[in-house]
Amino acid sequence: MMLACVLLTCSCRQTANKQGAVTAEEGDTARVVLKYAQGFKVDERDGFRLLTVTDPQREDSTQTKEYRFALVPRGTKPQDVPADCRVIETPVRGLICMTTLQLGGFIKLGALDHIVGIASAKRLFDKDLKARLDDGRIQKIGKEGNFDEEMVIASSPDAILISLSKRGGFDKLEDSGIPLIPYMGYQESSPLAQAEWIKFVGLLTGKTSEANAMFGETEKAYDEAKALVADGRDEDRPTVIYGKMHGDNWYAMGGKSFIARIVSDAGGRYFMADDERTGGVNLDFEVVYAQSEKVDYWVIQNKDKQKLTYNSLKTEDARYADFRAWKEKKLVCCEMSHTPVNELSAMEPDVLLKDFIKAFHPDVLPQYEPKYYLLMREDSSAPEGDDGLKTEE
Repeated sequence: MMLACVLLTCSCRQTANKQGAVTAEEGDTARVVLKYAQGFKVDERDGFRLLTVTDPQREDSTQTKEYRFALVPRGTKPQDVPADCRVIETPVRGLICMTTLQLGGFIKLGALDHIVGIASAKRLFDKDLKARLDDGRIQKIGKEGNFDEEMVIASSPDAILISLSKRGGFDKLEDSGIPLIPYMGYQESSPLAQAEWIKFVGLLTGKTSEANAMFGETEKAYDEAKALVADGRDEDRPTVIYGKMHGDNWYAMGGKSFIARIVSDAGGRYFMADDERTGGVNLDFEVVYAQSEKVDYWVIQNKDKQKLTYNSLKTEDARYADFRAWKEKKLVCCEMSHTPVNELSAMEPDVLLKDFIKAFHPDVLPQYEPKYYLLMREDSSAPEGDDGLKTEE
């Protein structure tokens, strides 16, 4: 019996974190099995894990560059590590995150101790994260293309999480010898695929067991919410339009995008459902305007500090007032400067889904309080459920 206890202790190396919860550290060897994510894969090798990262929106997988890393338990030197793999000792002691979108998994896993720097403090809401910025445990390293290289080096990171779609200034960081690991979770077109990147964070922080369990709970909650509007509602599916004018074009998302999938799962009909693109799409206003009288709901992500109103939309472009959704006051808005959507929503697709179900089918979740996307009131400057959150620049 004593031998079993010793073996269990050696294999798990569990410790209590600051909140008293037990977490697995260096010996967390739980396998990572992926169901949805397309942007990374994990192969178990003798003494290490082979992590391969690619762009999940790649059009031709045969021509897409792969980034390969050997995740090695700290203090070990396994044999047969491929020569083209960058070795990363895990759990990492310090990471720099280049975008707010990379933070959600660390927040959900209680793994902020592993972050030593971030590129931007814009639209941050997590109290612990902000406290770490205030007391210097996490450093601001400057914006993309204008990094404080001395601050980066002084932070002594084991690696830097970057985005393949943003390369500004990274060449200089590569010259420092610090490994650059692409984090492409926000490029996934499936809500559950985005959320599954919590397993990626678990791999780096020694929290694979916790990440697996947390994702399992999220997947279950998402499927349960989806089932609420899956049957018998084909005739009750509202048509949903997304985006608005940016310059001379209407900016929307393609018919195979993240937003299109979640609208469909919430019992809606996305206005570009037949489109095959997964990313952003620029449309002529006339194309959108021709459909505006048939559209039931209009979804907008507002990036401005000033909250969106029906009057402000009409002032922005008088033609918006001709939209059926504007007339019937069925705008569903995400106020990015007043909600932690960048930080957490990718890790909470079940919450996002319920937000949309609440908007499109309010009878299904009558007591639910939306968190990110809210149906705007007719004569108010704030969406329903506004929580008064403030953002930091």
